[in-house]
Parts: sequence; structure tokens; C-alpha cells
Amino acid sequence: MVTQIPKAAYPRPFLKWAGGKSRLIQQYIPYFPKDYKNYYEPFLGGGAVFFYLQPTAAVLTDINSELITTYRCVRDHVEELICLLKEHQIKHNRDYYYNIRANSGGTALEKAARLIYLNKTCFNGLYRVNSQGQFNVPLGRYENPNICPENLLRAASAALSTSQIKQADFTDVLNQATSSEDFVYCDPPYYPVSQTSYFTAYSRYCFAEEQQVKLRDVFVKLADRGVKVMLSNSDCEFIRNLYSSFKIYTISAARSINSDAKKRGNITEVLVTSY
Repeated sequence: MVTQIPKAAYPRPFLKWAGGKSRLIQQYIPYFPKDYKNYYEPFLGGGAVFFYLQPTAAVLTDINSELITTYRCVRDHVEELICLLKEHQIKHNRDYYYNIRANSGGTALEKAARLIYLNKTCFNGLYRVNSQGQFNVPLGRYENPNICPENLLRAASAALSTSQIKQADFTDVLNQATSSEDFVYCDPPYYPVSQTSYFTAYSRYCFAEEQQVKLRDVFVKLADRGVKVMLSNSDCEFIRNLYSSFKIYTISAARSINSDAKKRGNITEVLVTSY
């Protein structure tokens, strides 16, 4: 059973992440399973669903090694991480941003502080890398960015304290979730509904049509085991056809990432469940 706690006590994502689910949680609530013991999230990203549910046992994975390093440091060394972020806060300016952006080395803690610093100060909080895996988002226009949200980081650390966190491809969940006591939530890079919406560069690895089909196959295998599986994706014919044998719900979402402001606004997404 998932322990219910007052909503005011919920930790929240400490990173802004493209496609993050914080604003959609209220619409998801009716579709979360009522009973499960183990939680799995193979596309961790900002972790909004994990932080909302706060499962007592969780396995959190992502292909992005920098992201996983950051989560581990938040879980295991949050006070040391806060100290480094305070230094970034003091030194922050335009030249400092581009100097930090250009230097990706250092200890795990330094890499985690760098990722959070860049996330809090870059344009729109995007995580985007080039073909060499180098972060290349320009500086954002923030007068006073909150680079070191101490209380938020401490709350996240407490929530992550009992979780396994590791770098892995999404197929790794097949080695973990095996029964009806398991709940898997998948939030992959969305299938593009247009060429201008093709944004899958959360890591240097592409997530194209072939990977969407592979993910559907993973979904089917998990469902056949009795695992409770839930997935979010674009509302389009391709995705609806892929998951036509499962329950599909329509969710209203706001699109905020588009170079053309006129193309931002409400759209629909789908939520697929095996139960």
C-alpha cells in the first residue's frame, strides 16, 4: 500500500524538465493504481509522478548519466551539494554561466551541482546536448534565479532516501517488475505530432519510431505478467494504434516549448493503462 500524506508535505521536482508532469498530476490521480508495493520509473526526468506518489520502494532509472548522478547526489550528499550550489549562486553572471557550461569535468558532486546550476539558469530550463553529448543551451533571461532551493533539495533527498537510482535503458525494467504488486510509469520522449515538435534530445540517444515500438513491446510484456503499467505520450494516430488493446484516456496539457509563441497553448495527450 502507498502511504498517504498531506499534500502540503509533498516534495516537488528540483529540476525543470521538458515534458515534466507537475501540471498534469491532478488529471492523473484518478488513473493511478490503488494498490501496489514496488514503483518503477524508467524515464525519470524531473520525477514529478514519483515525488507526488512517494512510494516506499522505488527503482528510478534513466539513460541520462548526468541526471542519474545528480539524483544520487541529492539522495546521498544533499548538504555538500547545497554548499556547492551556494557558490554558484554567488558567482553567477553571464561569463560564469558559459564557463561552467563549457567545463563538464569534476567529481560526481561537482557534476551534479553543475547540472542543477545550468538547469536553473539556462533558457527555459531545457536539457539539450549536441552530437558529442555537450550541453549547449544558452543563458536564460532571469533576474534572480533560485539556484540553490535548499528546502526543496532536502525534501527531495528525504523522498529519495529509500529508492534505487541507476542509469539504464528503459528495457531494464523487464528485469525488475514481475507481478501485480509492481507499478511501472513510463514517460518517454513523446512521439512528434509535427516536425517542429520533434524534441527528443534529453540525452545523446535518439528516441524515434523504432524505440516507440520497442517500448510498446515492453509495455505488453509487463502487462502480460500482471504488472500495472501506465504510460503518457502524444495524442496521435500512431500512438493510439500502438496501444489500441489497452485503456486510453485523453489528458489536456499546455504546450510551453515552441519557438513560435502562437503555437503554444492547450493540446491533448494520452494516458495508457494496462489495468
